[in-house]
Amino acid sequence: MTNTPCPEKTCEIDRLVTHPKLVEMALADKKTEQRRDGVYAYPGETFELEGVKFTVVSLERETLGDMTDASAQAEGYPSMEAYQSLILRMHAGMEWNNNSPVWVHRFQKTA
Repeated sequence: MTNTPCPEKTCEIDRLVTHPKLVEMALADKKTEQRRDGVYAYPGETFELEGVKFTVVSLERETLGDMTDASAQAEGYPSMEAYQSLILRMHAGMEWNNNSPVWVHRFQKTA
């Protein structure tokens, strides 16, 4: 976790990963990050997807411009282009702004 102070949560941890395709990717170890405009979980918190437990291992503040193809792949997408395209389709009227801050929740399966 960076030295950026974490604000109060804006949503509950069970809303962190909800889309069925992304749940499937997390269960297959192909999704290990979730970017949100608010804080959904703090490091050390756990959540379950289809009975499998995950632990949030870090929470960092980044911007959309910090993202790379590797970041998009950690989100469960094949490329940055695919990630950006889907985000813009999901959020009608949104314009991609590289300076937009996001909270990056990194997680892993709990043994």
